[in-house]
Amino acid sequence: MSGDAAVEVVWEPSAEDLTEGRVPLWWTVGPAGELGVLFVDRGKLRQSPYVKGWVGWTPESVCDGLLVTRHADGSMQRQAIGAIPTGTSHIAFLPDARLVLVEGRVPRGEPGSWPPNAMVLSAEGEQQVAFCIGDDIDVAVTDRGGSIWTAYGDEGIYGGHPQSAAGLAGWGDRGQVVWAPGGRLPEWPLAGFAAATERDQVWLAWYSSSREGHTFLTRIVPLTGEVTSWRSPVRSPDGLAVRGDRAILTRRHHNKRSTEVFRAELVDDAWTVTDRREVAVPGRVVMRCGQGRDGFLWLRTGDVWLRIEA
Repeated sequence: MSGDAAVEVVWEPSAEDLTEGRVPLWWTVGPAGELGVLFVDRGKLRQSPYVKGWVGWTPESVCDGLLVTRHADGSMQRQAIGAIPTGTSHIAFLPDARLVLVEGRVPRGEPGSWPPNAMVLSAEGEQQVAFCIGDDIDVAVTDRGGSIWTAYGDEGIYGGHPQSAAGLAGWGDRGQVVWAPGGRLPEWPLAGFAAATERDQVWLAWYSSSREGHTFLTRIVPLTGEVTSWRSPVRSPDGLAVRGDRAILTRRHHNKRSTEVFRAELVDDAWTVTDRREVAVPGRVVMRCGQGRDGFLWLRTGDVWLRIEA
């Protein structure tokens, strides 16, 4: 890599992880800094000719997988995961070593019904509960308290689901709504870009439906429900991490081995870019490449995971 000495290579799959033709698909970073990657046998997947990178691979039917977790202390854990839904788009860790699998779209059901598209697994991999958390999910992240935070795409916002229609939402680990914008956003959302957590705060980056198409950074304090939004200093970021009044944002060169890295500071209640550089990375950068945890931006480039400190 070149361009930023603060970019750290954290992990890439071992030969053991890739045995039996396994492919690393969905991934997440937990609130404790643990990286989780869910692998599926390539023979059980189909690849879209229109979507580049790992996000273009989807299971042909319900299948099994292998969850590989790198803990913050560097130790590794591997666990079989069964009955992965075909529409899975996101995974996220919950407290007590639980895992939530999220389908980006709600499975088709009766008109007006909303079948489950989120499934919580116990530490042993057993299903505990399933529920619907809205349609057309662009972004999903969990916080330390076990809530799930989502940002939606336009088909969900205009698709009739009441929480998707608001653009952003917070959910409990049994599917109950724990937060809704309630008219406290500066404009109506149209798409979600990235998410981060910082201590007990949640950050969501999203794009508005206004004619100007502004990008906003919204901070939510789950304990109080407080909501604060700022204009983003970077248009359409695909990675975000925050540490106090400093932030890291990235904007990918789609399917290229490089990305733009921006440093920003909150000054006089406005985020301002203080440094911008292009960084060469080990693999191609595609959608859903970034996630922020406590001042560190985790970035997936091909099958290599990097970390940048704010």
